[in-house]
Amino acid sequence: MIDEQQEDGAAGAGASNGASGAAAGQGPGTPAPNTVEALAAERDEIKDRMLRVAAEFENWKRRARKEQDDAEAKAREGVLRDMLDVIDNLERAVGAFEGNNAGAGKGAPAADAAAVLKGVNLVLRLFQSKLERYNVKPIAARGEPFDPKVHEAISRVETADVPPGSVAVELQRGYRIGDRLLRPAMVSVASAPAAKTPEGGGA
Repeated sequence: MIDEQQEDGAAGAGASNGASGAAAGQGPGTPAPNTVEALAAERDEIKDRMLRVAAEFENWKRRARKEQDDAEAKAREGVLRDMLDVIDNLERAVGAFEGNNAGAGKGAPAADAAAVLKGVNLVLRLFQSKLERYNVKPIAARGEPFDPKVHEAISRVETADVPPGSVAVELQRGYRIGDRLLRPAMVSVASAPAAKTPEGGGA
């Protein structure tokens, strides 16, 4: 009789524990409420972090673009300022030429051609020195073997002054900037003169 009462008590306790577990809603594989809250907080933190990284990246792109634009503008300004020096000297040369001939009557002698040529040569040398500051150098052409990488052939010329296949005439000077081609030289390429037929020859 006592044994039966003990078994009935144990069964009642097991049923009571099962009921309390079911009431809590924690079946097999169901995460606890605090675990769900922790995952949601971690998700929100990762999302917030990604948004901050994206915003910082956009700010960096804007700064980099502005710095690049500023650097390009400064480089252009430096080149243009040097070109203005050349223009100033050309204007002085023109002004001097006009001043020397101002008020001269019809048939009066023009300004000394040698002085004008000297002034133009000075300006040309100034221009060349400005180009050298930017590592811009002329390409050797006349008498050099024709190189399609740096020479642009416009025509052929029969001549014995330079070897066939070499540059006979430089029509427009080419330039390099560092190791890069800035502008090819426009040239005429030499070809061997045609052989002359002896006069009176024939079978």
